[in-house]
Amino acid sequence: MSYDIQLFRNETKEREQLSKDENFFDHEENLEPFTEEQSGKLKKRLVNYGYEFIKEGDSGLEYKNNEHGVDVLLTDRGLYFIATWNQDAIFEAGMTASEFTDTEEFVKYDPQNGGWEEF
Repeated sequence: MSYDIQLFRNETKEREQLSKDENFFDHEENLEPFTEEQSGKLKKRLVNYGYEFIKEGDSGLEYKNNEHGVDVLLTDRGLYFIATWNQDAIFEAGMTASEFTDTEEFVKYDPQNGGWEEF
Protein backbone atom coordinates (compact mmCIF):
# COMPACT_ATOMS: atom_id res chain seq x y z
CA MET A 1 0.00 0.00 0.00
CA SER A 2 1.24 3.50 -0.78
CA TYR A 3 0.30 7.10 -0.11
CA ASP A 4 0.07 9.11 -3.33
CA ILE A 5 0.39 12.85 -3.84
CA GLN A 6 0.32 14.61 -7.20
CA LEU A 7 1.46 17.93 -8.61
CA PHE A 8 -0.23 19.50 -11.62
CA ARG A 9 -0.37 22.81 -13.45
CA ASN A 10 -2.94 25.34 -12.23
CA GLU A 11 -4.95 24.86 -15.41
CA THR A 12 -5.58 21.22 -14.46
CA LYS A 13 -7.06 22.27 -11.12
CA GLU A 14 -9.31 24.84 -12.79
CA ARG A 15 -10.45 22.28 -15.33
CA GLU A 16 -11.13 19.63 -12.66
CA GLN A 17 -13.15 22.02 -10.51
CA LEU A 18 -15.40 22.85 -13.46
CA SER A 19 -15.76 19.21 -14.45
CA LYS A 20 -18.51 16.92 -13.26
CA ASP A 21 -16.49 13.85 -14.26
CA GLU A 22 -15.67 11.73 -11.21
CA ASN A 23 -12.99 10.00 -13.34
CA PHE A 24 -11.40 13.30 -14.40
CA PHE A 25 -7.83 12.17 -13.67
CA ASP A 26 -8.25 8.99 -15.72
CA HIS A 27 -8.36 11.04 -18.93
CA GLU A 28 -4.90 12.27 -19.90
CA GLU A 29 -6.29 15.05 -22.08
CA ASN A 30 -7.71 16.71 -18.93
CA LEU A 31 -4.21 17.20 -17.52
CA GLU A 32 -2.43 20.31 -18.80
CA PRO A 33 1.07 19.38 -20.06
CA PHE A 34 4.13 20.88 -18.42
CA THR A 35 6.14 23.23 -20.58
CA GLU A 36 9.70 22.19 -21.37
CA GLU A 37 10.93 24.86 -18.96
CA GLN A 38 8.65 23.61 -16.17
CA SER A 39 9.81 20.01 -16.66
CA GLY A 40 13.41 21.15 -16.50
CA LYS A 41 12.81 23.06 -13.27
CA LEU A 42 11.06 20.07 -11.70
CA LYS A 43 13.91 17.72 -12.63
CA LYS A 44 16.46 20.09 -11.12
CA ARG A 45 14.46 20.59 -7.92
CA LEU A 46 13.98 16.86 -7.44
CA VAL A 47 17.75 16.32 -7.55
CA ASN A 48 18.31 19.30 -5.22
CA TYR A 49 15.85 17.74 -2.75
CA GLY A 50 17.78 14.46 -2.65
CA TYR A 51 15.85 12.49 -5.25
CA GLU A 52 18.09 10.31 -7.38
CA PHE A 53 17.24 9.82 -11.05
CA ILE A 54 16.68 6.08 -11.58
CA LYS A 55 15.58 5.64 -15.19
CA GLU A 56 13.36 6.74 -18.01
CA GLY A 57 10.48 4.29 -18.12
CA ASP A 58 7.48 3.89 -20.40
CA SER A 59 5.43 6.30 -18.27
CA GLY A 60 8.07 8.93 -17.59
CA LEU A 61 11.16 9.71 -15.54
CA GLU A 62 11.57 7.79 -12.29
CA TYR A 63 13.28 9.21 -9.21
CA LYS A 64 13.80 7.83 -5.71
CA ASN A 65 14.58 9.23 -2.28
CA ASN A 66 16.03 6.24 -0.45
CA GLU A 67 16.41 8.11 2.83
CA HIS A 68 12.68 8.70 3.17
CA GLY A 69 11.21 5.89 1.07
CA VAL A 70 9.59 8.05 -1.60
CA ASP A 71 9.40 7.25 -5.32
CA VAL A 72 8.56 9.91 -7.89
CA LEU A 73 7.30 9.67 -11.46
CA LEU A 74 7.60 12.76 -13.66
CA THR A 75 5.39 12.56 -16.74
CA ASP A 76 4.70 15.26 -19.29
CA ARG A 77 1.45 16.09 -17.44
CA GLY A 78 2.05 15.40 -13.74
CA LEU A 79 4.52 14.82 -10.95
CA TYR A 80 3.53 11.81 -8.84
CA PHE A 81 4.93 11.13 -5.37
CA ILE A 82 4.50 7.56 -4.12
CA ALA A 83 5.35 7.21 -0.43
CA THR A 84 5.64 4.01 1.55
CA TRP A 85 2.98 3.77 4.21
CA ASN A 86 4.91 5.35 7.09
CA GLN A 87 4.80 8.81 8.63
CA ASP A 88 8.30 9.88 7.57
CA ALA A 89 7.72 9.03 3.90
CA ILE A 90 4.25 10.58 3.82
CA PHE A 91 5.53 13.76 5.50
CA GLU A 92 8.49 14.02 3.09
CA ALA A 93 6.33 13.53 0.00
CA GLY A 94 3.71 15.99 1.21
CA MET A 95 6.19 18.69 2.20
CA THR A 96 8.19 18.38 -1.01
CA ALA A 97 5.03 18.62 -3.13
CA SER A 98 3.85 21.65 -1.13
CA GLU A 99 7.22 23.38 -1.49
CA PHE A 100 7.15 22.81 -5.26
CA THR A 101 4.01 24.98 -5.42
CA ASP A 102 6.00 28.05 -4.29
CA THR A 103 6.34 29.34 -7.85
CA GLU A 104 2.53 29.36 -8.13
CA GLU A 105 2.79 27.44 -11.42
CA PHE A 106 1.78 24.17 -9.79
CA VAL A 107 -0.84 22.89 -7.39
CA LYS A 108 -0.78 19.90 -5.06
CA TYR A 109 -3.49 17.24 -5.15
CA ASP A 110 -3.71 14.77 -2.26
CA PRO A 111 -6.54 12.30 -2.91
CA GLN A 112 -6.18 10.78 0.56
CA ASN A 113 -6.54 14.15 2.27
CA GLY A 114 -9.47 15.84 0.57
CA GLY A 115 -7.99 16.81 -2.79
CA TRP A 116 -6.49 20.19 -3.68
CA GLU A 117 -4.26 21.92 -1.18
CA GLU A 118 -5.66 25.35 -0.35
CA PHE A 119 -3.85 28.19 1.41
